[in-house]
Amino acid sequence: MKPLPKKILMFAVPAALIVAFVLGLRPSPVAVDLASASRGPLRVTLDEEGETRIRDRFVVSAPFTGRILRIDLDPGELVRKGDVLAILRPGEPNLLDVRSRASLQARVRSAQAALGRAKADRERARAELRFAESDLARNSALGKQGIVSQERVDQARLSVDTRRGALAATEYEVEAAQHELEAARASLLEAGETGGGGLFEVRSPVDGAVLRRLRESESVVAAGEPLLEVGDPRDLEIVSDLLSTDAAQLRPGQLVSIEQWGGETPLAARVRRIEPSGFTKISALGVEEQRVWVVMDLVDDPEKRPSLGDGFRVEVRVVMWEGRDVLQVPTSSLFRDDQGWAVFAVENGKAVKRRVEAGHQNGTTAEVRSGLKEGDRVILHPGAEVADGVAVEERAVK
Repeated sequence: MKPLPKKILMFAVPAALIVAFVLGLRPSPVAVDLASASRGPLRVTLDEEGETRIRDRFVVSAPFTGRILRIDLDPGELVRKGDVLAILRPGEPNLLDVRSRASLQARVRSAQAALGRAKADRERARAELRFAESDLARNSALGKQGIVSQERVDQARLSVDTRRGALAATEYEVEAAQHELEAARASLLEAGETGGGGLFEVRSPVDGAVLRRLRESESVVAAGEPLLEVGDPRDLEIVSDLLSTDAAQLRPGQLVSIEQWGGETPLAARVRRIEPSGFTKISALGVEEQRVWVVMDLVDDPEKRPSLGDGFRVEVRVVMWEGRDVLQVPTSSLFRDDQGWAVFAVENGKAVKRRVEAGHQNGTTAEVRSGLKEGDRVILHPGAEVADGVAVEERAVK
């Protein structure tokens, strides 16, 4: 092989040096993070902290002044309606005149008589219902044979329905008379009467569980003093205080996602009530804010949240808007200039500034209504070194 002529070498070496110098002066591509515009579901939520609360809470209090015996029920124990929660012994007799004491005793006797009448009415209603049912069965059989008319069968059926309603009414009358008798006896105990061994049983008003035990040891209590709190721990609702500007956008029935409650999957809830009055609250930064209480109902089966109890902290996400097939990009790719929203897309290794129309945003993702198409690559967190026409390259993932 023949060596290159000296003249060629004389020109080639300087030319190579010049090319290398020019390439060395050319700026290197800017390393950037990229993401693709994609289609998919998008949900915009209003996020706030919340707290669980039992919907119906019953405070059981002492009906009169006396000495409460030790309460052995522990918080969490299940109780049925009518179960004995506490036993109260009346204190020293009150100084009542003869007329007042006689009036209370007469009230007890009257309540006992009323209870007896109510029970007698109930037994009579039961007998009449049994007769009406047998009469209906007899007339129905005769009606099938064509011996009696259909009108007679209908009258017998109407009689049964009427008797059933009458029996239900007598059941309510017996219950009301029983409560009246208990109240009359409690009044006599408070006045110093010792009928029934001098002890009064405080019973549960509902089925549920003991939520709080406000009294435990034996002690003297005043009339109306709280003893226990009872409620159904499965019947929970969520309360959250939202900014008044946010609460004004809500409406009853809106879907809510309950997260960070201690379980693996979010719970579903719906807005039930937005309180009509707000209140002032000082934020952690010392700023006065107008807040509004919002109450939400859990719609999932209680079996999905067995560990969730009263007064537990949760994360509330109220769904403000939701789309199923939405073109979207990370919000970190968006920036504003004097003409609105824009992004830097990547074309042929260079950053290209594009105007976009941004729609709903949820803090991490934004809807793109125009300016991009699915699959376009955009630059995340564009810095000052990124400009229209600048060469870029994707930053290597470590």
